[in-house]
Amino acid sequence: MPRWLLASLSVLAVLLAVAACAKRPALTQASAPAPTGVVAAPPTPPPARPEPAPLAPAPAPLAPEPAPAPTPPPTAAPAPPPPKPQPAEFTTVTALRDVHFDFDKSEIKPEAARILDSNADWLRTNGDYIVLIEGHCDERGTNEYNLALGERRARAAMDYLTSKGIAGNRLQIISYGEERPLCHDHNEACWARNRRDHFLVKAR
Repeated sequence: MPRWLLASLSVLAVLLAVAACAKRPALTQASAPAPTGVVAAPPTPPPARPEPAPLAPAPAPLAPEPAPAPTPPPTAAPAPPPPKPQPAEFTTVTALRDVHFDFDKSEIKPEAARILDSNADWLRTNGDYIVLIEGHCDERGTNEYNLALGERRARAAMDYLTSKGIAGNRLQIISYGEERPLCHDHNEACWARNRRDHFLVKAR
């Protein structure tokens, strides 16, 4: 075969090979689209690491329990009131003299104090007797007022005698107010006699 034919065939073969390469589609790599209607879930984040719990404050020291209160001693029952004096049980003795008061007063006057000193001497010598002190008033004023005034007068004499050492449990008082006057005239001389404390005694 002539040389020029061989050369022509070679050239033709090269051209055919080039043409065939041009017609072959290029392969490209593409990611497949996500399926229609399906939303891809976002990736789940890793679980958060729990923060350490704060340290609880140390408990306050417990206060010591208070000691139980001491049991109070049993209170004694109040003493019963002294029995009311029974005037009929008492008698008058001439050694115990009456003391007198100013109008609407219950203070012990100096003259009355001297009489009470003498009465206290007799009571110290005669320790087996209990004394009833009667408080009296004149007729002026209401009966209620005079009963209270007569009691103040009897109590004033009792307080004076106890200050002189006579035991209080030997002394009792009662008030008659204006109910038992010595004198029934309506003048100052008679009223002055009625404003008095009178003393009676009985054996224990």
